[in-house]
Amino acid sequence: MTSVIINSVDRALDILNYLYEQGKEVSITQISKDLDIYKSTVYRTLATLENKDFVEKNPETEKYGLGMKLFVIGHSIGEKIGLQKVIQPYAKQLHDEFKEAVNVSVLEHSDGAPYHSVMIYKEENKQILGFNSDLGSRNECYCAGVGKCLMAFKDQIDLSVYEKFPMTKYTERTITTIEGLEKELEMVRRQGYAVDDEERELGLTCIAVPIMKGSTKQAVAAISLSGPTTRIKDSTYETKIKRLKEIGREISEKLK
Repeated sequence: MTSVIINSVDRALDILNYLYEQGKEVSITQISKDLDIYKSTVYRTLATLENKDFVEKNPETEKYGLGMKLFVIGHSIGEKIGLQKVIQPYAKQLHDEFKEAVNVSVLEHSDGAPYHSVMIYKEENKQILGFNSDLGSRNECYCAGVGKCLMAFKDQIDLSVYEKFPMTKYTERTITTIEGLEKELEMVRRQGYAVDDEERELGLTCIAVPIMKGSTKQAVAAISLSGPTTRIKDSTYETKIKRLKEIGREISEKLK
C-alpha cells in the first residue's frame, strides 16, 4: 500500500491533522520543527491548501489555522448523516408499499461545472428486472428525476454551464438543450415532482420529489421511486406520484 501513496498529499494531510490537534494558529517555523519538514516545503503546502480554503493565514501574525472549507465539509457530512436517520423509515415505507427501488440523493456542484446528484441512501429493488445503483454513485442532474428536483428547487442554479459542457443524448427522450431544461424545471416546480421518462436508460422510469428544509423552499435532497417503465407506469402510476409527494412533505416537516 505504501508504494502508491503520494508524498505531497500525505504531507498535506499530516499538516491538516497537526493544525487540528493544535487547536490554534501555528507558524511555519513551528510546523516545520514539529513535523520535521523543510520550511520551504511547509510554505508551499500551506499555500496550496490556502488556495483551496483548507487553511487560513492570519495576516497580522502570519500564522496558519484550519480554513472554512473543512468546516463546510464537516457540516455537510453531519447534515447528511442526520438526514439519513430522518428519511430511513419513510424510504422503507415507500419501498414496502411499491416493491421498487427507493433512492435519496443530494446535489453536488462546483463553480463552472455541470450539476450532479450523489446517492446517500437506498432501499434496493429485489424484484426480477429491478434497477439498483450503488451508494455514493454520481449522476448528471439534467436526465434524472432526483437531479431535476434538486435543480428546480434550488436558488442560483446556472444552466449556462451546459454551454461549456453539452448535455449527452443518452436516449431519444433525453433533454439536450438549455431551453428544454429550463422548461422542464419550470414544469417540475409547478407540479411538485419530476420524472426521468427513459431519459437515461430505455426501459427505466423514475419519479422523484424534493425534500425541503425549513421554510426556505430550498431542496436539501430528493427521494425517488424507480424501476422498469412497465411497472412504474402501471395502473398505480398516479398513486405512486401522490404517495411520493406526501412522503416528501412529511420528511420536509421533520427537518423544520
